[in-house]
Amino acid sequence: MSKAAQTIKNLAVDKHTPCIFQGFTGKSATFHAKLSLSIGTNIVGGVTPKKGGQTHLDRPVFDTVKEAVRQVKPHATAVFVPPMLAANAIIDAIENEIPLIVSVAEGVPLKDQMRIMSALHSQSKSRLVGCNSPGMMNPAGCRLGISPLSIAVPGPIGIASRSGTLSYEAAWSTKHMGQSNILGLGGDFYPGTRHAEAVEFFMNDEQTQGIVLVGEVGGVMEEEAAELIARQYTGSDGKPIKPVVAFIAGRNVPPGQIFGHAGAIWRDGLSSAEQKRTALKNAGVVVVDAVGEVGQAIQKELESRGIDPVRKEQ
Repeated sequence: MSKAAQTIKNLAVDKHTPCIFQGFTGKSATFHAKLSLSIGTNIVGGVTPKKGGQTHLDRPVFDTVKEAVRQVKPHATAVFVPPMLAANAIIDAIENEIPLIVSVAEGVPLKDQMRIMSALHSQSKSRLVGCNSPGMMNPAGCRLGISPLSIAVPGPIGIASRSGTLSYEAAWSTKHMGQSNILGLGGDFYPGTRHAEAVEFFMNDEQTQGIVLVGEVGGVMEEEAAELIARQYTGSDGKPIKPVVAFIAGRNVPPGQIFGHAGAIWRDGLSSAEQKRTALKNAGVVVVDAVGEVGQAIQKELESRGIDPVRKEQ
C-alpha cells in the first residue's frame, strides 16, 4: 500500500470529528462555518494569522496551524484562503499532520498544485480533498466546504464528483434515499483525492450501500475507478459488490476544448466521455445519460439486491 493510500480512511467524518477552519475570520469562512455549525459540525477553532487569542463564533482563534493542532487537536481542516496562498496553507496542514484537509480554492496555480502533490505523496498522515472543490459533507453532522445544506439528508448513498454543481444535482437526485458522504473531488489537473480512492473508501464504509460517481471528459480518473472495481470489488456474479452508478459529462465536447474545468479536456479519443463510459460499463457499473437519472438508477440496483434504500420519513 502506498503512503497516500494509507490516508483514504481519513475521509470518514461525522458529528464528533473535531474540525478547524484556516482563514477562519474571513467573510467566506465565517459564512460557511455558520452553515456547518447549523448541522452540528464540531468546529473547535480556527486559524487567522495575527488574530490569535481572539474568539470567533465562540471558538478560539490561533495564529498558526501548529498552535491550533497543539491546543485543539483537529482531525480535519477546511482551508478558506485565496488561491495564491492555498498551497502554503495546505502544506502547513500536511506538515502538522492534520488527517483530513479540504480546500475549496479555485485557480490554484499549476506549479502550486504540483507542490501540494509532492508534499502529499511524501507522507502517510494527511488526505486532501480539492482543490477547486465544493468540499465534502456527511449530512449526519459534518460539512467542510461550500455545499448547500438543502441537497442532503443522512442515508446510504456515497457520491463522488469532479464537478461541484453536478455533485449537487446528484445529491438532489438521491435525496429520497439520503447520502452517507458527498465528496467534491475538484476539477483541477491534480486533485488530492481521485475517483478510485473514493471508490476504495465507499466500498469499505459501513454507512454506504450504493455508490454514485460523477465524472467528465479529461484525465483518467474514471478509468482508474473502473479498473479498481473490476480488479478488486467485483463479486462472483460479475457485478460490483456494492452497486455503482455513474454519469459522465461532456459527451459532445469537441477534442481539445476545455469543458468548464482545467482538467476537463480530451484529445484524439483519449479521455473522452465515451471511453470513460465504456470502461465503467465493462466493470459492471450502470452508466446513465443524465445526472438526474442517478437516483432512480441506484435505487433500482439496490432494490434488485433486496435492499430498500428509500427513507421512511421524508
